[in-house]
Amino acid sequence: MALFGGWGMLAAFLALLCCRGSGVKAFQGPEHLMVGSGESQFINCTASCTDPKKLVLETHLNKTLLESQAQWKLFKVANISKDEKLLCSFTCGGRQETKVFIVTVFYPPKQVLLTLWPTSVAAGTLFTIECRVPAVAPLEGLTVTLLRGTEILYIQTFVGTAPSPQDAVVSHNTTAHREDGHHNFSCEAQMDLRSRGGGLVHRVSDPQRLEVKGEGEPTDQEGVPSLSALRGRKRLCLALCQLRGGTRGNDT
Repeated sequence: MALFGGWGMLAAFLALLCCRGSGVKAFQGPEHLMVGSGESQFINCTASCTDPKKLVLETHLNKTLLESQAQWKLFKVANISKDEKLLCSFTCGGRQETKVFIVTVFYPPKQVLLTLWPTSVAAGTLFTIECRVPAVAPLEGLTVTLLRGTEILYIQTFVGTAPSPQDAVVSHNTTAHREDGHHNFSCEAQMDLRSRGGGLVHRVSDPQRLEVKGEGEPTDQEGVPSLSALRGRKRLCLALCQLRGGTRGNDT
C-alpha cells in the first residue's frame, strides 16, 4: 500500500465527482504526484466528452484497471521505483487529447539514528549529539529536531532537490548539566511534501540517556577522573586531617 494511498484514492474519486458530466475539459496540462519508492499510485483518466474512444493509460509499469465507466477509468500503477511520466489519452470526435501525469519518487525517512558522544561526561563539559537519517530524498522539506525530553535543543531544515537518496546528518555540541542525566535525548525527522502533492512523514529515534558525573570534575577521554583530580582529593584530605589534629601514618 502506498504511503499516501488513501490520499490518492480520495483524490481520484473527488476528481470523478467533479468531472463527470461537467463538460469541463479534463486535460489541462500535467498533474504532479508524489509516491514513495517502490509503492503504488492511483491514476484517474477522465475524458471531456460523453462517448470517448480508446481511453487508455500509457505506461511500461504494471497497471491494474480498478473501475471504469463510459467517461473515465481508474487505474492502480504498482512498484514505481523512479520518476515517471504517465500518459492518459482518449479520442473524442476524431481528435486525440493527452494528459501527462508527472510522478516524482521520494525516499521517506525510515530510520532515525541518534548518537551521544561521549555517553559519559562531567557536568560543565561539552558533548555531541548527532542524528543521522539514512537514504532520504528529496532533502528539501526535511526537518530534523534534537530533543532533551520535550525541550527542543536544535532544529535544522534542509534545502536541495537532489533526486538520489542520501544521508541527512545533524550534529550539535552542547554543555552537560547535572539534570541532563534524568532526561531522554531523542531525534525527530519530518519530511513535508504537501506543497508538492505529497503528504507528511514523521519518524522518531530510539531514546538515549547521558551519564553525567559531578560538577566540574575533570575526566580523561574514557570518563575516568584525571590524575590531577585525584591529587587534588589527596591534598583536600591532608588539609582536613590537619584541621582534625594532625595525620598518622598512612591515614591519607
